[in-house]
Amino acid sequence: MIRKKKSSHPASIPGRRPRPQKRTAQGTPAARKPKPAASAHAPRAGRPAPGKRTPARPAARAAAATKAEAQLDRQHLRASLLEIVRRTSAELPADVSQAIERGKAVEAEGSNALWAMQVIQENIDLAADKSQPLCQDTGTIIFYVKAPAGFDERSFRRAAEAAVAEATARGYLRQNSVDSLTGRNTGNNLGPGSPVIHLHTWNKPGLDVRLVLKGGGCENVGAQYSLPDSRLGAGRDLAGVEKCLLDAVYQAQGKGCGPGVLGVAIGGDRATGYEFSKEQLLRTLDDPNAVPELAALESRVISKSNELGIGPMGFGGKTTLLGCKIGALNRLPASYFVSISYMCWAFRRQGAELDARGAIRKWLY
Repeated sequence: MIRKKKSSHPASIPGRRPRPQKRTAQGTPAARKPKPAASAHAPRAGRPAPGKRTPARPAARAAAATKAEAQLDRQHLRASLLEIVRRTSAELPADVSQAIERGKAVEAEGSNALWAMQVIQENIDLAADKSQPLCQDTGTIIFYVKAPAGFDERSFRRAAEAAVAEATARGYLRQNSVDSLTGRNTGNNLGPGSPVIHLHTWNKPGLDVRLVLKGGGCENVGAQYSLPDSRLGAGRDLAGVEKCLLDAVYQAQGKGCGPGVLGVAIGGDRATGYEFSKEQLLRTLDDPNAVPELAALESRVISKSNELGIGPMGFGGKTTLLGCKIGALNRLPASYFVSISYMCWAFRRQGAELDARGAIRKWLY
């Protein structure tokens, strides 16, 4: 006997009812509406309708992200960074030189303090004339960079590392980078953590590059306080902060190659506090604080520090501190840190604006 093959149509499946056809008001089956013919004025598939905006395609976004990089000339950038390193190492910015001149003018004739300030001035002049480092310790290399949106940090790092290695080979920088486990000197100032690069974006086509060379002697006398501090009788207020700053200056006793400059951060955590305190050193010494309370505190700390009698290199005298720059960060209710980065008289800070190709357009200090 020949069996009939079962249909796969839903109507033939037992227990399943066929779908009813849509009917018109007159009871006849409704005809399917024909698809409209393509119009010459209608947008093609995948294109936005007139007046509507769609997100940028990945390719377009990638093109925009690399636009700044395409304009950049790596040779220009490397040469610019090399010159920034050279000038930072050999030439003090004008605001620091002027502060040292003022300090030298107030020291007594025949005093050790005046002799120390004269030696410092001779060192400054010789370094600038010979384009040689101001100090045998050319310090931690810290770049602060503002770059256009889409700029690749790796490109800057490669150029910075090349410039640092060349600067070391030319003698603009001493061989200062040492492996912490083996004690081996890398010989070119490169390695984990060297150079340090802080890079942020801004809405301009060029670059803002600032460099601080921070020596180990002054780094050693930096300090961090957690308030309240019963030893100092310092509470969680600006009066307590002032006690911390004066204590840090007193504890240094001229070490760290005084006269120095304090970079201070109130608040933050232990790490961001120290980082922000170093950023304060990017301000010029004659730059007034925009916060009146902090401006008054900066002035009091300088005045009181110079009354301690510590003087240049701890030899006694009236010039213990050249400047004090204070910033504030939000903090947790449980913490109140005061972080202090001490900078020596060899206040090596320089910077420049670079154009879109990476060439120096304007010096900043």
